[in-house]
Amino acid sequence: MLAPFAEDVWIEARPLRFFGVEVGTRMTVVRMRDGGLFVHSPVALDDATREAVDALGEVRAIVAPSLFHHLYVGEWASAYPKATLGAAPGLEVKRADVAWTHVLGDAPLWADDFDQVHVSSRTMENEVVFFHRESRTIVSCDIIFNLASHPSWVTRAVGRLLGAREPGPTVLEHVMMRRRRAKAREEIDRVVAWGAERLVIAHGDPIASNASDVLARGFSWL
Repeated sequence: MLAPFAEDVWIEARPLRFFGVEVGTRMTVVRMRDGGLFVHSPVALDDATREAVDALGEVRAIVAPSLFHHLYVGEWASAYPKATLGAAPGLEVKRADVAWTHVLGDAPLWADDFDQVHVSSRTMENEVVFFHRESRTIVSCDIIFNLASHPSWVTRAVGRLLGAREPGPTVLEHVMMRRRRAKAREEIDRVVAWGAERLVIAHGDPIASNASDVLARGFSWL
């Protein structure tokens, strides 16, 4: 069910297992200044979700922001054929079945509402992270994980094994980003410089305050 997160920002969480571990996933819907909707990391489009989204406005943009968050973009594209479809770099090859409008990068496509950074140093996800300026909200999937307080003890245990004792990257991201440390530092610095108050993530509870501080602390090792 869509729930308000900030002014003109709504989120919807769904169960999702990754290698047998429940990590969850989360969609974000943002109403842009022109009244159109920006749908980020869409979840399965059931009747209730479509009704709730349609009540907010017209879907103008559908974004699959990383190489892992794309499963349901095809059904959204079919339901909203006039919407712009944005793919993380490399996803246009992985999901060649989707008629993508744009391959995302650092240049903002929705510049009236968002800034964006392609976090290329995290090669496994290749995520493009967005900042909704009006609400000071970062809209992302995997820039950090927040598994330490997950309801499932199995997920909490796996999170601890991966170094996720507080909101931040796991050891997998440490390994990836250390290989491109200078680039990683530059990309994360740009995200932190947004001065975000809030941070939506896919795995674990979103961050409702002091988001830039949380990110700076999580990536201080860089």
